Amino acid sequence: MIDKETTKARYRAERDKRLRADGTAQYHRLAGEVVADPYAPVEPREPKTDHVTFAFVGGGFAGLLTGARLVEAGVKDVRIVDKAGDFGGAWYWNRYPGAQCDTASMVYMPLLEETGHRPTEKYAHAPEIRAQCQRIGQHYGLYDHALFHTEVTDLTWDDAQSVWRIETDRGDAFTAQFIGLGTGPLHVPKLPGIPGIESFKGHSFHTSRWDYDYTGGDPLGAPLSKLADKRVAIIGTGATGIQCVPHLAKTCGQLFVCQRTPSSVDVRGNAPIDPDWFASIATPGWQQRWLENFTDNQTGGFATTEDLVQDGWTDMWRRVRARIENIPAEERDLAVIVEALEDSDFEKMDEIRARVDAVVDDAATAQRLKAWYRQLCKRPCFHDAYLQAFNNSNVSLLDTDGKGVERITETAIVVAGVEYPVDCVIYASGFEMGSPYTERAGFDLVGRESLALSAAWSDGMRSLHGVYVHGFPNAFFVQATQGAALISNVPHNYTEAGRSIALVVAETFKRGASRVEVTQDGQDKWVEVLLAGGPRNLLSLPDCTPGYYNNEGQPLSPAARYAVGYPQGPAAYFRYLEGWRKSGAFEGLAFE
Repeated sequence: MIDKETTKARYRAERDKRLRADGTAQYHRLAGEVVADPYAPVEPREPKTDHVTFAFVGGGFAGLLTGARLVEAGVKDVRIVDKAGDFGGAWYWNRYPGAQCDTASMVYMPLLEETGHRPTEKYAHAPEIRAQCQRIGQHYGLYDHALFHTEVTDLTWDDAQSVWRIETDRGDAFTAQFIGLGTGPLHVPKLPGIPGIESFKGHSFHTSRWDYDYTGGDPLGAPLSKLADKRVAIIGTGATGIQCVPHLAKTCGQLFVCQRTPSSVDVRGNAPIDPDWFASIATPGWQQRWLENFTDNQTGGFATTEDLVQDGWTDMWRRVRARIENIPAEERDLAVIVEALEDSDFEKMDEIRARVDAVVDDAATAQRLKAWYRQLCKRPCFHDAYLQAFNNSNVSLLDTDGKGVERITETAIVVAGVEYPVDCVIYASGFEMGSPYTERAGFDLVGRESLALSAAWSDGMRSLHGVYVHGFPNAFFVQATQGAALISNVPHNYTEAGRSIALVVAETFKRGASRVEVTQDGQDKWVEVLLAGGPRNLLSLPDCTPGYYNNEGQPLSPAARYAVGYPQGPAAYFRYLEGWRKSGAFEGLAFE
């Protein structure tokens, strides 16, 4: 029997260890040569001064999905612009050893049915995901107009010509009738603000710029053979660190894993996908059915639903439904549902902590690897080799008790006053998440009457569906906020946004219009719908460990109240959006 009050007290104590007055300011953005592309040379080219129907900033899933649907709708000149050397977005940069998706391939990898690709395993590794991005680009002809190794510097609406004027760091100055923005949250790498970090004279790099020249190996999984005589420290034990550590543990002379807060690490259960089984389920429309099933199983209510994916994400909600189904319908009020959610979470986290004891040989190390928080306070992790790595004699867990690495010297990392000499420091410290949209994008969109996006959103985001913003005609945002806000499978958000954008662009042409924009009233009404759901941030739970989900535990700004999703949840939002599209009225939009 779980003592809930004692567990909550432990959660609060662990949370307090991580609280810092500087919040998100504790991190620093990588810049300059350290973020240069190590994977592909910059190819010289002449600047573009032409016109395209649709320009999209960002060559990851958002750009690929939107581009694909636009091509299907008859728009052949879609130009995707990206600072990387190819399509892929986060999957272009993340080539660290062990990189793979944490959500099942069947629902995570986009456009599988359209491109005819069968995932090789339940959780595909990065090279396969990157190859799928390239396959999409080839299948839809998106390479024809793409600009790689190119960063947009200015995007300005020309009202007289009804076009967007786009300038880049490569001297491009072209126009587009429509633009899409899909810069995403995982493209600006950050470093922890550790004193002395710049003084280290050994080798160091961020996981998104993995240095295989130094480590040996390659993204396909070859051993990191050059580390056999090296003392390596990895700072960060989130999803990236958890995937890297098993590979480093196999090859490093000595590996120090620096941990502030342990992640919850559940069973992954990866396995090859059987071709015969896949052939039996891959009937027309199969991937959309799987997408909807995955989302329904988490957010579609408490009716019993067949679980096609059967993974750690859907397991959470199977437990909740099982509890709810045992309660008479007339007694299922909000308090009862909240209790069922809480009981299921405590049960699941207790199992995850028990798994640590079962896997890790050293009792003291096992205790330090246990996550004391609710499962969704931080991104849940799933892995079948991470915990086992701590049974290797060359692997040492440097638990910092929530404080982080104390400092870095010319030759060592310092934890709790103890100096650990190292040859290499690897930063698995993630990406910038909480900064304003325009800061991460690297440009400030300028719309009608010289309205800057930073000004339009100065006191909080305003939109219709998280896609259309008043004052910015023919501009579309592809992201999750103010839409489904589905974090367990982000590509599903992009799938539906891309479908809507292509339909709206086609409707613009059908009506003989030159521009489309959300009305002020349409935007205001949507924001009212969003805010009617009240606050929905994990910060409201006093026992949630600080992290990027909850602004590092610091009070939210007034603007953050708008960073929400549809009050009834992702499954309900996708159903609403489908009805909005099918109606043909495109409520809230004005075509001119």
